[in-house]
Order: sequence, then C-alpha cells, then structure tokens
Amino acid sequence: MRPLTDEETKTMFEKLSKYIGENIKLLIDRPDGTYCFRLHNDRVYYMSEKILKLATNISRDKLVSVGTCFGKFTKTQKFRLHITALDFLAPYAKFKVWVKPGSEQSFLYGNHITKSGLGRITENTAQYQGVVGFGVAAKTTQECRKVDPMSIVVFHQADIGEYIRSEDTLT
Repeated sequence: MRPLTDEETKTMFEKLSKYIGENIKLLIDRPDGTYCFRLHNDRVYYMSEKILKLATNISRDKLVSVGTCFGKFTKTQKFRLHITALDFLAPYAKFKVWVKPGSEQSFLYGNHITKSGLGRITENTAQYQGVVGFGVAAKTTQECRKVDPMSIVVFHQADIGEYIRSEDTLT
C-alpha cells in the first residue's frame, strides 16, 4: 500500500470532480479526523489516518484491502469508480438522478436509464455530467423534457448489482 503519485491523484480527482465538484476537500478534511487515499493492487482505498497507521503492521502480500474501495486504475491508467464509493459521494453530489421503481431493476442489471424510467433529475444538469446514481447524463435537463420516452437520458457506469455480476473480480 502506497500513496498515490501526482499523476494518479490528478486522474482520480478529475473523475471525482465530475460527480462532487469542489467538495473533494470535504472528503479529506472531515470533522471526525483526517482521511487519505492509498493505492493497493491498482485499487484506491479511502481510510482514516488511524486505520492507515494500524495497516502498516500488515505486510503488503498479506493485505487484501483496508478502508473503502473508491475505484481502480485500469491498465491504461484510467480511473474507474466503484459503487462502494457511493455512500461517500452522495452527500456532496451536485447532480443527482432519481429512478422510478419500475426501472430500478433494469439499471441494476447494467442497462442505461431511459426517459420513461427517469423519476427526477437535478436542474441545470449538463450533458455528459457525472450524476450520482452512478452514471453520466446523456442529455441536459432541458433536453430530457422534450425527448421521446425510449431515449437514453443517463448512461450506466456502476450499480450495486455489480457485486453479483462480478463478485470474483471485485476484491
């Protein structure tokens, strides 16, 4: 387990800023202590400095994970968020999407959200803006009002069903 390099930090923070904007600093300096990001086996973990100090007693080859997995770096060094980061990102999200109950299952199976399944969307959401729920807005808020019911309005990125579909590769 090691600190992120400057390039890795920049890549990860660019991805996080798509979802929570300037609120990234609130993840680090929290009222309950100082938190940090660490890299282990191409995965980025978010943990308090107290847990980090305790984890240094365990050798790297024996350590499976520590803290909360925020995402992983692909082989091409792109950062991909995991659904486990949702609990930490949701309170600070600038743009949110609410899905109708009938479309939840479709989203959990990895499908995009169509207008007919869209319950609500935050005002002034831009196209290709990251939205918490985990997706990327395919259309702006204004375009969503005018499109036909079968048009895709949010591209799927991650969901809680990911645990079931790929549980052997998530560790």
